[in-house]
Amino acid sequence: MLLNRATSAGRWRIRPDGLGKVTGSLAYLTDMTREDMLYGLVLRSEHPHARIVSIQTEAVKQLPGVHAVLTYLDVPGLNAFGIAHPDQPVLCEDRVRYVGDALATVAADSIAIAQQAIELIEIEYEILPLVDDPERALLADAPQLHPQGNAMHHTSFSRGNVEDGFKPCTHIIEETYYTPRQMHTYMETEGGLFVPEEDGRLTVYSPTQHGFMDRMQLSRILAKPQQEIRIVSSPIGGSFGGKDELNVQPYGALLAMSTGKPIKMHNSRHESIRAGLKRHPMKITMKTGTDAAGKLLAHQVSIISDTGPYSTLGAEVLNFATEHVIGPYRYEHLEVKGVSVFTNNGMSGEFRGFGGNQAIFALEGQMDRLAERLGMEPWAFRKLNMRQVEDLGPFDQPIAMTEGAEQVWDAVAKCPLWQERGSSVAAGLPEAEPWIKTGIGAAFTMHGAGLGVGIPDPAGGRLALAADGRIEAVFGYEEFGQGLLATLEQMLIEQYGFAAEDIRIIIGDTDVVPESGSTTASRATAMMWKSLQRLKKPLTEQMLKRAGAFLHLSEEQLRLGEGGIWGGADDKLLLSYEDLAKTDGSPISCETSFAFPTSPTDRVGAHFMYTYSAVAVKVELNSLTGRVRVLQQYHAVAAGPVINPQGFLGQIEGGSSMALGFTLMEDAIMDKGHYITRNLDTYLVPTIADQNGLVEVEAIEQLPENDNYGPRGIGEVGSVTLAPAIAAAIRQASGKWVTKLPVKPSFLQEAPFFLMKG
Repeated sequence: MLLNRATSAGRWRIRPDGLGKVTGSLAYLTDMTREDMLYGLVLRSEHPHARIVSIQTEAVKQLPGVHAVLTYLDVPGLNAFGIAHPDQPVLCEDRVRYVGDALATVAADSIAIAQQAIELIEIEYEILPLVDDPERALLADAPQLHPQGNAMHHTSFSRGNVEDGFKPCTHIIEETYYTPRQMHTYMETEGGLFVPEEDGRLTVYSPTQHGFMDRMQLSRILAKPQQEIRIVSSPIGGSFGGKDELNVQPYGALLAMSTGKPIKMHNSRHESIRAGLKRHPMKITMKTGTDAAGKLLAHQVSIISDTGPYSTLGAEVLNFATEHVIGPYRYEHLEVKGVSVFTNNGMSGEFRGFGGNQAIFALEGQMDRLAERLGMEPWAFRKLNMRQVEDLGPFDQPIAMTEGAEQVWDAVAKCPLWQERGSSVAAGLPEAEPWIKTGIGAAFTMHGAGLGVGIPDPAGGRLALAADGRIEAVFGYEEFGQGLLATLEQMLIEQYGFAAEDIRIIIGDTDVVPESGSTTASRATAMMWKSLQRLKKPLTEQMLKRAGAFLHLSEEQLRLGEGGIWGGADDKLLLSYEDLAKTDGSPISCETSFAFPTSPTDRVGAHFMYTYSAVAVKVELNSLTGRVRVLQQYHAVAAGPVINPQGFLGQIEGGSSMALGFTLMEDAIMDKGHYITRNLDTYLVPTIADQNGLVEVEAIEQLPENDNYGPRGIGEVGSVTLAPAIAAAIRQASGKWVTKLPVKPSFLQEAPFFLMKG
């Protein structure tokens, strides 16, 4: 790892939650139990599309040990959920639209009884025609899944006249790219504990990325004021976007309020696959043209996204993909059109990269094809067409930190791995085993952070001196393995001078934390940093003023430090934080709230802050088996100051591992609306053995002088650029262009050399 050794030396720390995780002592929310709890299960549809003729639950009610069986008739409020577009039924009333649709939920004394109860529920269906292909779903005669039709959301953006733009082009590449239905495969599947309190309130212990949004949605479903619902949402055993939306929460909440008893729910892996979100499969068709010198003149894109039966954030994912198929390049003429389509396939939704992974695979594929057609070195072709510092963003919006594009371009151009590309080994000349080929490829991106223009994106936090002398850092974020706790602790130590023992971090509890927005969209670290910057002066002033009055010293003689207030002629510890908390005076506390920075452009979803990344990768291809092995990776990431070196490296390495799966092995295959992939025995994800090569990460920390926005998020960018880099390396190794992910070994297999010679 490179990570600017001068600025990362001595900054590697043990994570606050590390010991509990490696020893197994940390209790996840789905580990929680109560002595008098019941077990909840959900009955889901057998069919991807059917009319519900009747639901019979009488036999269940007679089963000993069953405490509740609920249908749509028992939902007191809104019988629907969805973060932005609440169109997914909590419990279906007259129609099911996919095999994960919920029809009833039960609570019983044991899981075995609950399962027996589920099997006793009688559902009569009338099978309806299936809509399992998004393009066919758009035809006039296709069955309509919703009153507004099957086109859930349209996007478009244009500049100039694309048809005129293609006329003078010397070179034009037309290609269609396909991406898979990838699973999040988080360690902890959906679940939690739902506790009705004696005062009529409800406490929900369940993994989520936005506790306040869960509270709002449950309030609508339960017809219960938000203040009567408490969401406790950390720690979480992985999410990657998959727990941003409600999953089991409506059922646990309804059962708890109906029975008056705690309800435990925890999806099996099969249930998680069946009902959970997946990455949107997309078909992206591109037509891109240049003049004879390689200057981009015209770029035309069509995106078809399979959003499944309900909206969740399918519109927002398409907005992001629309922005990122334009990317870091300049075009005189541009036309992008996208549509997100309802089908009877599985639910698609929020996923690390948020539509950028699909878009950048296609866009960078176009750049490589055009460079080859022109006979240009692919990195030089990108340089020729790259946005310049003064340029606007993809949607012609003002953006911050445009220097990052050139910084990561230069880093890859100079890295030894990319310079090796022209060597004899990299060029695929004869080797000891002629069926083993190697290749090197690279890709480049700008990835938007935050939710974008037009979407509420609050931020903020609170710092306070507690009665026991701890400095409490209180934020409305969630820890789901990404290292948020470690990063926040490191910022408090380095910016304020505290020791780790001085700090108490409080997150993920809607009863006590301020609204800080969703822990998503690569925004949490940047917003915590900004919050601490805003809070530093008021907190320091309050603490030093109180300490100065007690010590009879001026505030200018004092400073915050490890363990307490330091100062005097010898600059020594004068007053512990515990003793400071005991001094007379009003509580020491300060809070800040603000919005994530956005562009002034009136374009929904347009981003202002970007992280820039470029990746070079070396692969080994066995042409007998068609298997690809990644030997080496180099990531250059321009994201501003590195706050937590260990966490920075972990995010890029972890994201690249997820990208390996996206590129080479992962696809939740469906057939006629049913998952063929039912468990992890047939769905392979990368392991440490697949990350067997060297992964180098170079962090580019320099920001422009007038840029005060601080660090950019890096939680997603490590996952978005690897796929096109691998595809470019495969091209060099095999001579074949990859258009569909994951890459099938059969596509790359060749006849043994001795047969070809014979």
